[in-house]
Amino acid sequence: MPAVPLWDLPTRVFHWALVGLVAFSWWSGENHDMDRHRLSGYTILALLVFRVFWGLFGSRTARFSQFLKGPGAVLAYARGLTGRRHAPAFGHNPMGGWSVAALLLALFAMVGAGLFAVDVDGLESGPLSDYVSFEAGRQAAEIHEAAFNVLLALVALHVLAILYYRFVLGTNLLTAMITGKTRPAAGAQVEPVRASPVALVVGIALAGAVAWAISTGLRF
Repeated sequence: MPAVPLWDLPTRVFHWALVGLVAFSWWSGENHDMDRHRLSGYTILALLVFRVFWGLFGSRTARFSQFLKGPGAVLAYARGLTGRRHAPAFGHNPMGGWSVAALLLALFAMVGAGLFAVDVDGLESGPLSDYVSFEAGRQAAEIHEAAFNVLLALVALHVLAILYYRFVLGTNLLTAMITGKTRPAAGAQVEPVRASPVALVVGIALAGAVAWAISTGLRF
């Protein structure tokens, strides 16, 4: 069958921008470039806010309702993860959907803790650190680091899953996230993937407003 649209452009931009920004946040943190580290964190926050909005009001394959399934659907899909019995999903499969949710939760925990974090000397801190005690700020810094380690583990599982699908199941997930298109299985019913331009503008505006407000320490 010919290639058909699978992932809309906002979803793909979110995905690859997040990959680059997480790597940059790690680099800037390791090099103690806290100005750029904070700026990267605010941008990640904006992306996360947008993704939640897009998961509610975006295109069909981007919506949480499309890929967050119950335990029965997850177990049924897991049983079919062999070459002959595997039934490809159009979009996130039931297992992949929950891995996306786990990644988003880890990112929210990492960014959220970073907003309240304070370093040992109290010289570098997040924009919301004034709202908590020094001890709470130090605890937030520890959570910030722990959440990053959890994120690394989830990313590693994500990469392993991509490799498994590519070399065992013969499904190229990476190309679809780059081009936005995929070739569905023969006979598969494919519904249109559409996104509202109005929803896109609202989502971008909301994400930018939230990130800006928090970057000011909610003082405006």
